[in-house]
Amino acid sequence: MAYTFDPAIFKRRRERFLKEMQPGVAIFPAAPEYLRNGDVHHDYRQHSDFFYLTGFEEPGSLLLLCKEAGEHRFVLFVPKRDKMMEIWNGRRAGPEGAKATYGADAAFTLEEVDQKVPEYLRNVQRMYVHLGEDAGFDTRVTGWLNRVRAAKRQGFNAPTELHDPGRIVNEMRLIKTDDDLRFMRQGCRITAEGHNHGMKSTRPGMFEYEVQAEIEYYFRKHGCHRNGYGSIVAGGDNANILHYHENNMALKDGDLLLVDAGSEYGYYSADITRTWPVNGKFTEAQADVYNWVLRAQLASIEICKPGVSFRDVHNRSVEVLTEGLVAMGLLKGDPKEIIATQTQWDEDVKNKKKDPAKDKAPRTYREFYMHNTSHWLGMDVHDVGEYKNGDNWVALRAGCVLTVEPGLYIAANRDDVPAKYKGIGVRIEDDVLVTGGKADVLTQDAAKTVEDIEALMEEAKARV
Repeated sequence: MAYTFDPAIFKRRRERFLKEMQPGVAIFPAAPEYLRNGDVHHDYRQHSDFFYLTGFEEPGSLLLLCKEAGEHRFVLFVPKRDKMMEIWNGRRAGPEGAKATYGADAAFTLEEVDQKVPEYLRNVQRMYVHLGEDAGFDTRVTGWLNRVRAAKRQGFNAPTELHDPGRIVNEMRLIKTDDDLRFMRQGCRITAEGHNHGMKSTRPGMFEYEVQAEIEYYFRKHGCHRNGYGSIVAGGDNANILHYHENNMALKDGDLLLVDAGSEYGYYSADITRTWPVNGKFTEAQADVYNWVLRAQLASIEICKPGVSFRDVHNRSVEVLTEGLVAMGLLKGDPKEIIATQTQWDEDVKNKKKDPAKDKAPRTYREFYMHNTSHWLGMDVHDVGEYKNGDNWVALRAGCVLTVEPGLYIAANRDDVPAKYKGIGVRIEDDVLVTGGKADVLTQDAAKTVEDIEALMEEAKARV
């Protein structure tokens, strides 16, 4: 089912934003277009905040939300209608469509921006605008302010307070509503099924990009216009490169394949990682590593409840993974002491008592697990929302969605580990909705246990 525009969703969001902001004017620019090469642009995707509040996808546009006396609370500046340009580049809504379809109280062409925006800023105390992303936009904002300041003798005052609208919109996007979850659940389901399709399609001798093509075909076939991020399809030792992107190696019989891929549905990203055997059967060593990662992931998901520290989700994975590293002979010592050693090292580096460039780091789990376990998920794959308040990690709240993605990475060129584990890289990732009770795993449809993955791949072979 393809995404369909529902104006009521965006109206509800604007009304909530206006309720949260103090009297003033909030300004949101659309994402610009970027040249890929020559006169060819990169595929366009609207800025998440702009889309979140409007549903409008045309580049170069501008949104004003006005909480002042007057009837224009929702104002759009959009590309003008041009019959010849629409033949070349596609249909445009124009000011008329911005009002009729998208519900704008007032709409103007982009050519009117520099005249009209200062008019909306007259005698407004507060302006909400995010600066620092685009120098050109920052310059235009300064120009609008200066035009109002120049009209002081005519009785017009310029805004004297500058606020970042992210304080409001980030909080809105962090805690998902039924509107958000309607799209997230669909995208997560399609992504999970896409991973299952990838498992069933994998054969020794295929190239990584062929598996990528199968998965992304499934995404497109089922209504996802784009990916949430570039797919990682890493066979064998490539899985030990965390952000591997070449995706051009042949898959070898006996190797594992790590796939980190997520579709985007209705501007919401899913984010799943699964690791499966190229030939459909885990070796004993592969299953050993895999099951320790799975235990860590399930333990972390179990504690995803309101009030739990965001960092505790990571810490729980570290505890289980360290236990597994010792059990497999990859580390020696007491797991708790190994973790304490790493914690002390991190503290010493933070306080500049240790210099990683000069001082030798202790041998701990960090050699095999070097990334964090979670990040927020939503319209952006690494979504908005704070992780710490001062020195304190934030607590999970009902309605937030986070990934849970522990892994173990044992490079093939290591000479300090049992030979049977060399070249094994495993990550398992799901998207988890925090509720008032048990966590809701939105991506649970993707096969995950050793037994389920092997059964799925065996069934697919039998059909060939």
